[in-house]
Amino acid sequence: MSEAALIPALSPEEVAEIEAEISHLPDRQSAAIDALMIVQKHRGWVSDESLSAIASLIGMSTAELDGVATFYNLIYRQPVGRHVISMCDSVSCYVMGADGLAKDLEAKLGIRFGETTADERFTLLPIVCLGACDKAPTMQIDEDLIENVSADKLDDIFEKYA
Repeated sequence: MSEAALIPALSPEEVAEIEAEISHLPDRQSAAIDALMIVQKHRGWVSDESLSAIASLIGMSTAELDGVATFYNLIYRQPVGRHVISMCDSVSCYVMGADGLAKDLEAKLGIRFGETTADERFTLLPIVCLGACDKAPTMQIDEDLIENVSADKLDDIFEKYA
């Protein structure tokens, strides 16, 4: 039996956390994003099985909840690396050299956007805006915003994320 088959769609802890969020909201469906984030916090991503279980728990169809999950770009619907790099591709970052930096990132990591390194250390994803246009180009690794990024800083930046 695979490891995935041994993991329930939602753990009792995840259900308790979701129910706690629901208790503060006007209806169960209002917890959709919070519920997805809770499961992702525990597992790193939201599987089809977990999505279906969340939908049932909060009273939505799986299709409705999948629409929420796929619209919200910080919900990962497939496995990601230990660290997620979100590279801003907004106009401000583009003007400040983000297109060249994106190529440098791909070369340094040996992957393209949407992929994960072979050692599962990093997943590289584009993001529309990180809200730090005055410090472009920017990227975020996990919860850390990194400003004024340049190719010569990449080794030092990645060293912090073993």
